[in-house]
Amino acid sequence: MSEQQAGTETAEETVRASTRMLSGAELKQLVDNGGFRVDETTGDRMIKALEDMIDALNARWATLEKLGAHPPLSTTPTAQWVAQHTVRTASDDRGLLTQLQRAREELPQYVEAIREAKRRYADTESSTRGTLDRFTTS
Repeated sequence: MSEQQAGTETAEETVRASTRMLSGAELKQLVDNGGFRVDETTGDRMIKALEDMIDALNARWATLEKLGAHPPLSTTPTAQWVAQHTVRTASDDRGLLTQLQRAREELPQYVEAIREAKRRYADTESSTRGTLDRFTTS
């Protein structure tokens, strides 16, 4: 029986799993379970970067949607094949348009998760400060 059949991951599977991007819901769950906290300055920078990406996608969305439209090519069989192939590759599961649409849906969830992570970090910091202050005043 091979290692993989025995239920252990190969190195490639481990790398692939470790580089998979978290969904917004998974990041929120990580925050809720205490696995992710972030200070205000870092969180604000992260949120700004994400909001800039959201704004850029929204500003360009009408143009980007054209990737899913049949390009106006000639009526030759080759041109029609190229046009269909272009639409399929832009709009299939791994296509650029599909990935950008997923980003538009996920990025706001990341922003909310980071906001919650900032709140929880501040709460933990405040609680820790209070505990330390009790030690120093005793």
